[in-house]
Amino acid sequence: MMGNRDIEVLIVEDDLRIAEIQKRFLEQIEGFQVVGIAASYLEAKTLIDILQPDLLLLDVYFPDMNGIDLLKETKQHLKQMDVIMITATKEIHRVQEAISIGVFDYIIKPVVFDRFRQSLLRFKDYHTNLLQLGKDHTHVTQQQVDKLLRKEGDGGAGNEKSYLPKGIDPLTLEKVMEVLGKFEYGLTAESVAKEIGVSRTTARRYLEHLVSNESIEADLSYGTVGRPERVYIVLNKATKI
Repeated sequence: MMGNRDIEVLIVEDDLRIAEIQKRFLEQIEGFQVVGIAASYLEAKTLIDILQPDLLLLDVYFPDMNGIDLLKETKQHLKQMDVIMITATKEIHRVQEAISIGVFDYIIKPVVFDRFRQSLLRFKDYHTNLLQLGKDHTHVTQQQVDKLLRKEGDGGAGNEKSYLPKGIDPLTLEKVMEVLGKFEYGLTAESVAKEIGVSRTTARRYLEHLVSNESIEADLSYGTVGRPERVYIVLNKATKI
């Protein structure tokens, strides 16, 4: 049982630059500790067996293995260890396979910090709730199970506003989405700033946050003079922030 200690994380990534980025991301989120980095199958198996971390950050493709195979092995032998896939792999059958095996989350590279942080905070809530239930109960209610599965309560999957990064206000975020929804061909940061009455820098911060969450997309508009501008377009007007 974890008690009050930090959640121990093992990074399994053969690109050491990316592994270092993930490590630095984790260092910015309270409650997590990186206990090791593995760049190969042998290193991963050795560190998993010795350290038995709480959470694995796992890529799919390695020179000497497939991360999905390691995921299967891990789930068979260490059922209490959770896995977040972090990979450039977008093939639907790979995503489906990872989900069916039981990953906690699936993040597509390049990793954006806001999305990474959101995932880790959800995991932290889940892990804390699970440990508390284990201390206080031998059986659980449906409501408690639903909370663990993020179907209701503060940690709910639909309550992502709980994990908005510093400097992002939910009301302003809704205004940005509302304005973008009125313009089929999108708006620049400057146009959004004028529409909602904020600075261009502030508008760009909110717009880039929405891009990172895949609520909107950005494209380049090439005018007759000057540098091209980023234009922001709503992917789906029904998409939640």
